[in-house]
Amino acid sequence: MSGLLVAVLVVVGALSVAAGVVLVRTRRVVSTPTERAVHFALQTASRAARSLRGGLSPESARAAVPHLRALTAADAVALYDAPGSLLAREPDDDAVWTGEMTTATAEVARTAHDDQRRVLVSDPCGSESPVRALIAQPLVGDDTSLGVLVVATHHRPGPGMLGAVGEVARYVSSQIELAELEASRARLDRAEVLALRAQISPHFIYNALNTIASFVRTDPDRARELILDFADFTRYSFRAAGEYTLLADELRNIDRYLTLERARFGPSLDVKLQVSPEVLNVVVPFLALQPLVENAVRHGLAGKGGGTITITAADEGSDCVITIEDDGVGMDPELLRSGDIDALDPAGDPAQRSESDGAHVGLTNVDHRLRAAFGNDYGLVVETGIGAGTRVGMRVPKFRAGIRA
Repeated sequence: MSGLLVAVLVVVGALSVAAGVVLVRTRRVVSTPTERAVHFALQTASRAARSLRGGLSPESARAAVPHLRALTAADAVALYDAPGSLLAREPDDDAVWTGEMTTATAEVARTAHDDQRRVLVSDPCGSESPVRALIAQPLVGDDTSLGVLVVATHHRPGPGMLGAVGEVARYVSSQIELAELEASRARLDRAEVLALRAQISPHFIYNALNTIASFVRTDPDRARELILDFADFTRYSFRAAGEYTLLADELRNIDRYLTLERARFGPSLDVKLQVSPEVLNVVVPFLALQPLVENAVRHGLAGKGGGTITITAADEGSDCVITIEDDGVGMDPELLRSGDIDALDPAGDPAQRSESDGAHVGLTNVDHRLRAAFGNDYGLVVETGIGAGTRVGMRVPKFRAGIRA
């Protein structure tokens, strides 16, 4: 191919010299003016979105107003919050924002906020001012006022500019709503973690402390080790960190929990662990495994005086598959599917009803958090039957953008 290209160039050069023609290199037009305008608008909108990603605040408004001014082709813009306070203006120049201009802008913003409609005021500062119009567009999300975008222009705005201001305001509103939704999701995640922490069985804590106390005289060294395990378990479970953790850390805390339970059950509680080293750094929701293991001990094995718990974490392509299985009493799958909490208490003992309720809440909580973080393909899968034990599985991606421990 390169040889053919050289030959063609030689022939073209020879013909050009023979004809006395001088070849001039021309630059091909890579885009039309329309394409360049579209590219500029998208790039500017993206920058404005990044500025507003954390919600509407004085800091985010200051970062966003230069891009909003560019999008609206305005001579000046100002952003107000829902209560009517000025957040930011562009350009931030007292020569532009005179006292009269500031007063007029605040008034038009208040009117737009109160009426929830666009307000257009011509010559707001008199005919001697270069400002020919102020356009105030409410920022509205889900029938709720989010703020007001005010645009100042030195010429009479036409339908095109009015439409552009409306579209930019809608775009800003959507970005603020997305930020609020993200903040709400984060608050919900934190609330669900708090719910799981509250669900950590008081009976486990009571039994663990009783077990430790029983070793104080007979085996002080063992008691000391169990106290350290208990302290590390509670420190991890009630940590103030984020909503995600490494699988390795989650498994380490489960090992502490099972160490305390084995001290109580003795040799009747057997634990098998099969973990692929490749998945130890996979990120999982914080306390995603703890409720499943605790349910296996409390509701699966305690009823029959012990048994075996098998925990596996396998590498399956782009996913990590984690299963927690016990050979305990099991449960009725139909009752579990219907959400009947008595399914987790096969004996139907009213004294255990609150614990069963907590176990069901734990399963539902973990399932919801998995789906919220990774999508509906990543919820819990429960396989069980009366007298057949229980197997709970989850699939998590080995990497998901935006989710880190």
